[in-house]
Amino acid sequence: MTKEQIQLLIEAGLPGAIVHVVGDDGQHFEAEVICADFAGKPVLAQHRMVYATLGERMGREIHALRLKTRAA
Repeated sequence: MTKEQIQLLIEAGLPGAIVHVVGDDGQHFEAEVICADFAGKPVLAQHRMVYATLGERMGREIHALRLKTRAA
């Protein structure tokens, strides 16, 4: 899994989101996600929305993903 693939998956699952992913070891990544759909939601709910875009890849192809999220 590459940072570019993760970015595309998040963008596909959260249309209109601004996504920036870093990480070069193929397993550990950091993502900043800015999305209007996050408005009024607690951080935990925002993170769950991002994880939902990645599905079963979490814990398999993606060993760790550190998230920073906020509403647009």
